[in-house]
Amino acid sequence: MLTADELALLEAIRETGSLSRAAARLGKAPSTISYAARQMESRYDALLFDRRRYRLQLTPAGQLLAEEAARLAQDMSRVTQRVKQVAGGWEDRLRIVTDEIIEFESLIPVIQAFDQKQSGVSLRITHEVLGGTWEALRDGRAELVIGATNEPPLIEKLRWTQLGVMEWVFAVSPRHPLALAEEPLQREALLAHRSVVVADTARGEQSRTYGVLGGQSVLAVPSMQAKIQAQREGLGIGWLPQTRIQSLLARGELVAKRMADPREPNTLYLGWRGDHRGRALQWWLEALKQPRLAQRLVEGIDRYR
Repeated sequence: MLTADELALLEAIRETGSLSRAAARLGKAPSTISYAARQMESRYDALLFDRRRYRLQLTPAGQLLAEEAARLAQDMSRVTQRVKQVAGGWEDRLRIVTDEIIEFESLIPVIQAFDQKQSGVSLRITHEVLGGTWEALRDGRAELVIGATNEPPLIEKLRWTQLGVMEWVFAVSPRHPLALAEEPLQREALLAHRSVVVADTARGEQSRTYGVLGGQSVLAVPSMQAKIQAQREGLGIGWLPQTRIQSLLARGELVAKRMADPREPNTLYLGWRGDHRGRALQWWLEALKQPRLAQRLVEGIDRYR
């Protein structure tokens, strides 16, 4: 490994093309610079400097040494910073998994506020659906989950708190046969029509669906926005988050139907492992527990205004 002085020497010679100018830049005598250059060549048993030309240049071996040494120096600097970071109680990284129903845009102000801490913590934010969200925490793919649905499962050292409650409305396209059907809609009336669901991303357990009757045809889509769009276009029926489709309901692009069997509101949760006590996780938990932010995350974004 090159010392900082040797790395500086290589860079000075590469940029100035002269031992005397390199010496002047480094504030050392030309003889000292010449001796240091020969010492490096002796150590690596290679010709590092081309002295045959008017302009002193690095040989290909010298160029390789300079580039690799610079890269290693940067790596060591990053490692040093990360060691100090972890020693100060900050994690090296924080992996956050949101349920797909939580829009990323709603988290941008939180990320910006976290960046102001200048902690050096790398953030990795991905999303799952339904059982896949809790599963990410259980399987060690996340330190924090946001917007997980269903009751918290049995996970060792699991900690959780309620984020808020999401209200649902059964909605169909005005062109769908059920748009003019007599209310309240009975279960039997739904069987002949395809249900649109967001596909569960759970890997290790049986996937779950909401609002699907036995024998009913299903269209599984990748996101809540895709589900809203599919039902808006008459591709199927199902329950949608009320606050996210207010504009579509107001303009008649979706029609709310009263059901004989209403759907209970869903509680959304924050979940984390109690054995993880890093400062980044604690900061995020405190931020997400703020009532105004929690309400904004649960209500979501009406993209159709």
